[in-house]
Formats: sequence, structure tokens, C-alpha cells
Amino acid sequence: MNRKHKRTLDSIVEKPERSDIPWKDIETLIGALGGEISEGRGSRVRIFLNGIRAVFHRPHPKRVTDKGVVKSMRRFLKEAEVIS
Repeated sequence: MNRKHKRTLDSIVEKPERSDIPWKDIETLIGALGGEISEGRGSRVRIFLNGIRAVFHRPHPKRVTDKGVVKSMRRFLKEAEVIS
């Protein structure tokens, strides 16, 4: 995991939740952690990491996440035992 990935992970963990994390940075972080990303229908994205599966919606038309997605991603990373 490089410095940019660490910064993205720190942004996800940060409280209060941020609403300016680019979705592309989150997808790159998942790949760096060894996760698999596959396309679903529409804007859905399936993520598989450390035996845990989740489905997220890519944000559109803006390319940044909202606070709800950040909370969900934090919960997913806790379940996948990436963060504590």
C-alpha cells in the first residue's frame, strides 16, 4: 500500500465523515488491499475482500462519495478486518 492508498484509508476512517473522497481512489485502495471489483447492473459495483462481499453504487453525476457511502465503506472494511 502506497502513500496515496494510506491517505484514502485515513480519509475513510476519519470522523466526522468526509464527503469529498473520489470514488476512483476507493476502488484503487480496494485493489491495493487485494480485493476484487466487478461490475453489476447500472452503477452497482460488487466488492470482494478477505471473504466479505458488498455491493456499492458508484456516485454519479459527481465522482465523489457522500457521507453515507463513507460510513458503509468503513463498516465493510471493519468486517473485512482491514481496520479495527
